[in-house]
Amino acid sequence: MMLVKTKYFGEINLEEEKIITFASGIMGFEQYKRYTILYDLEEGDKPGISWLQSLEEQSLALPVINPFLIKSDYNPIVEDEILKEIGDITEQNLVILLSLTVPAELTKMSANLKAPFIINSDTRKGCQIIVDNQDYEVKYNVYDAMQRLKEEKGEN
Repeated sequence: MMLVKTKYFGEINLEEEKIITFASGIMGFEQYKRYTILYDLEEGDKPGISWLQSLEEQSLALPVINPFLIKSDYNPIVEDEILKEIGDITEQNLVILLSLTVPAELTKMSANLKAPFIINSDTRKGCQIIVDNQDYEVKYNVYDAMQRLKEEKGEN
């Protein structure tokens, strides 16, 4: 166990197996390599949003979301070579997260479909990549996408 200071959750005890190493860092923060994923379970109104929290820089905590919650057919095109550094990827150990931009007006919240975080849950290694999909937006509107998904499920 290690004590970690976080941006939104104060000091927390973190088990070693919850640490994810990004050998190349993440875009804009290449110097920080060690992260964990934190969930705010008390906010029931925003399911699926969690935080990628740097263990080296307390103020660095990025909101992230499972892409399949907002784009059910999300299928990033990735060069296998790029993923070699995080170990063999299988359907069971693959974790994909998208960074979110959350402005004051929530209807303008967007996800970056172009630069997902890819994590191997077995090796606890991750990388952030740029995918080759031409139609994937850097600012994909999450609010509109969630409304569409609700309509498809007949919830509106």
